[in-house]
Amino acid sequence: MLSSIQNPRIFLHHCHRHYTTTITATSQIQTIQKSILSREKTTRQFAEQFLNRLHQTEPQIKSFLHISQTVLHEADEIDRKIERNEHVGPLAGVLVAVKDNICTSDMPSTAGSKLLEDYRPAYDATAVKKMKEHGAIVVGKTNLDEFGMGSSTEGSAYQVTANPWNLECVPGGSSGGSAAAVAARQCVVSLGSDTGGSVRQPASFCGVVGLKPTYGRVSRYGLVAYASSLDVIGCFGSSVADAGILLQSICGHDKLDATSSKREVNDFTSQFVSKDYFESQPLKGLRVGVISETLGDGVDQEVVSSIRGAISHLEGLGCTVTEVSLPSFSLGLPAYYVLASSESSSNLSRYDGVRYGNQAVSDELSSLYGGSRANGFGPEVKRRILMGTYALSAGYYDAYYKRAQQVRTIVKKSFKEALDSHDILISPAAPSAAYKIGEKKNDPLAMYAGDIMTVNVNLAGLPALVLPCGFAKNGTASLPVGFQMIGAAFDEEKLLRVGHIFEQTLQGYSFIPPLIADEFKC
Repeated sequence: MLSSIQNPRIFLHHCHRHYTTTITATSQIQTIQKSILSREKTTRQFAEQFLNRLHQTEPQIKSFLHISQTVLHEADEIDRKIERNEHVGPLAGVLVAVKDNICTSDMPSTAGSKLLEDYRPAYDATAVKKMKEHGAIVVGKTNLDEFGMGSSTEGSAYQVTANPWNLECVPGGSSGGSAAAVAARQCVVSLGSDTGGSVRQPASFCGVVGLKPTYGRVSRYGLVAYASSLDVIGCFGSSVADAGILLQSICGHDKLDATSSKREVNDFTSQFVSKDYFESQPLKGLRVGVISETLGDGVDQEVVSSIRGAISHLEGLGCTVTEVSLPSFSLGLPAYYVLASSESSSNLSRYDGVRYGNQAVSDELSSLYGGSRANGFGPEVKRRILMGTYALSAGYYDAYYKRAQQVRTIVKKSFKEALDSHDILISPAAPSAAYKIGEKKNDPLAMYAGDIMTVNVNLAGLPALVLPCGFAKNGTASLPVGFQMIGAAFDEEKLLRVGHIFEQTLQGYSFIPPLIADEFKC
């Protein structure tokens, strides 16, 4: 067992203790549901509260590429249903932001690219459709690295999103807009996409919860494809309960997606009980493996210290924590970039100005293709298309793409073996806290290296949950640090249970950015 370097943190007593025992004190979704169903507060009042905060903070943060004009109208319709005693869904009154590479029929879906600047889909993505059926109100579309290719949201063709904790720092990427929107409480929850860590890394940088489900758990129909064997739609929330409730609403089999699983979906919400009902060691007997390769060279010491604190807290909750070695862990990063770039070069071939994308003016077909792609794609997308095309070319296929697939098999096998003897594995979500805007923009290799903690999970198709556990100093400011819990395939329920208990019993931290902290003082 790893030695404890801090005393186990005691239970945190929240300022508001008026919730019922079935409602966790940190769940905004459950609080909104209780208030509107009991008619203590209207949906419109909640919507106005979030919209006011959004409009106050958006000029500084720039989370959104598009904001819906129908939010209050939809809120009023929910209130009318409640007045008529009609059924409303579990997300009724909940404002949800959607990453702009997930299709919405009533708003643009640009994928952060000039090539799709005017694109308005004729349909909703399955995840969006399900949310709406459960009563959610889509507040807007969030900023991202173009086509999801990036780790800082600086690669958007439209604007650079700032981190709500420090406006000079990046929010992470590629789902940085969705993470920043939740951190700044511009919405309740949000959807992102995760191909190599694009939900989990920005969750860590912005101090929110990020949930990447098992590949196939959520339909990819309506998600603009980057790397089809790796892409997953994921969830952001300010609490584990909120992220889990959102996942509950969007997962399940979809006949429109051949890769979506037919596996039965359990009731995740049963895990979110009040901490008043916790035993003294609520996680007694849980076997936790700390991936030793993730706490060595290249990881900031303050990140390591926060992870060690999280380990200590898990031990205090009754977990048996041991180190586990995954020798193939370092191989995942190069394999991922070969595979993801190869798949992206194939997927993005459709954007030629004829089938999809804005069309350049030309008298010749070849010039039309070249002009449309040259003018529409940004530098990072072009770089990855070229990398992928090279890896798939006849003379290099075996040396790069085939070998990367073989590494992927090794990575999947090593995770399976580790999870056969452990309930969950843990690691940092990123090797550092958020860095300055512009710091790594011109150094793509340094940017790619920041994904080392997350890409293996996508290669193995496993679920992972990131939640904040501490802070790292960045000059005079403190920036949040998240830790990653990895589970066996389709074992999101266990991750949510452990994450909820960890979160509810963590004392001494407030993960509300200084930008809006005054609104949430007890």
